[in-house]
Amino acid sequence: MPARTEKVLLNSRKSKGSEGDWCLRLYVAGQTPKSLAAFANLKKICEEKLAGKYSIEVIDLLENPQLARGDQIFAIPTLVRKLPVPVRKIIGDLSNTERVLVGLDLKSMQLTVGDRKG
Repeated sequence: MPARTEKVLLNSRKSKGSEGDWCLRLYVAGQTPKSLAAFANLKKICEEKLAGKYSIEVIDLLENPQLARGDQIFAIPTLVRKLPVPVRKIIGDLSNTERVLVGLDLKSMQLTVGDRKG
């Protein structure tokens, strides 16, 4: 029964809000440990840094392999930031939070006016 719960969780999606929200797409292949870890890590980062202003769409390529072509997915799991533009991709289980923040361009958003130099 736990596998069924994980699948429901893995396929969940937050509702969209305003145009300034982040639209993220996570490509996985089934409910592998890496896929589940990637989703959990992504959800944690989004809750901490984006405060509900995001949507996550999980695409299981075992169910819909043709969807890999649209975003040119060659490895899994892969996270694609659709919005805000430009599109960005991160490959892996997203366990390196620092790398994910830099990859999503969230690191620069954390700077305050007093932190900027120049």
